[in-house]
Order: sequence, then C-alpha cells, then structure tokens
Amino acid sequence: MEKKDSPKKPENKGEDAPDTHADAVKPDDFLRIVKTHLVNGKNKEAYFAVQDAALEYPDDPLILSYYGWLQALVDKRYRAGVDKCKMSLSMMQERSTFEVDKRYPVLYLNLGRAYAIAGKKKEALEAFNHGLINDKHNREILQELKALGSRKKTLVPFLDRSNPINKFAGLILHPAKKDAKKKK
Repeated sequence: MEKKDSPKKPENKGEDAPDTHADAVKPDDFLRIVKTHLVNGKNKEAYFAVQDAALEYPDDPLILSYYGWLQALVDKRYRAGVDKCKMSLSMMQERSTFEVDKRYPVLYLNLGRAYAIAGKKKEALEAFNHGLINDKHNREILQELKALGSRKKTLVPFLDRSNPINKFAGLILHPAKKDAKKKK
C-alpha cells in the first residue's frame, strides 16, 4: 500500500537554492494529516503518516504519542504502543516548565486509548482521568470515558464491590437495566 498523503519536503533545486528552515515540513503538518485520516476513518493511512512523522521528528512527544496509539490500534502491537505513549509523557515531563502544557491531555488520551485497545480497562480509566486533571472539559477524553463505561459508586463505599451487601443492594436498586437486557 502506498503512503499517499505524507507532506513532501521541497525538492532540492541545486546549490543556488537557499536552504531555509521555513521550507521544512513541521510536526503540525504531519499531525494535521493524521487527524484528517482519523476523522475520515482511515486508520491505516493515519498510521503510515504518523510513521513518516516519527522518522522525521523522533523526539516530538505528540507525534510519538499518536504513533503509540495507532501502533496498538492498527498493528495490534499493544505493549509497544503503550510504551511509546508512556515515553511521550516522560519526554514531555522532562521538557515541561512550571506552567501546565496543553498537550498533556492529548498524551493521556492516546495512552488511555492504547490501554483500552489492549484490554486494560483499569489502566485506561486512570490515564483518561489523569488527562482530565489538566483539562476537565476535554471532549475526546469524556467521549472515551463514556464509551469505556464506568461503574457507579457502591452503596456502602467502605465495603468491597463484591461484598454481598453492595452486590444485592445494586441488584435491588437497579433492576431496570437487567429487565431492559432481557427484552432485547
């Protein structure tokens, strides 16, 4: 399969052409293409574009984060994908100054997605909740949390969820869910 939509670097026109840094393809250009593919449901194309971006910008935490998530999603390489997402967070923490970086929620979003794909719901929930610390209204994280589903708090919080009191109280207080499933 051909990688069609990668941004192209300007061709070298010879020694007379000035080599300006402005002509270089920026990480944002790669990410714009990746996001466009994702919105259009073209996950493989997004993965190919982010691979190109990772070759060009191996030290960019945002690119590495998208690369990790898409590696888990497309290539089914869950551990490698999660590791890349974690590495992107470490890179960001090393570079970060005192002010909170607005990219943290996206890094946690991609880490949570990679965990969710790997079947690690608890870790995914933790990652999404860490992302919400920096951006309480992040729409994408809130959507992922809703899709993942979260358990309601137990009736008696100091008892374990599997305790018979909590278990049967939940069944008594929420019978409508079970009835709705039986009707389908």
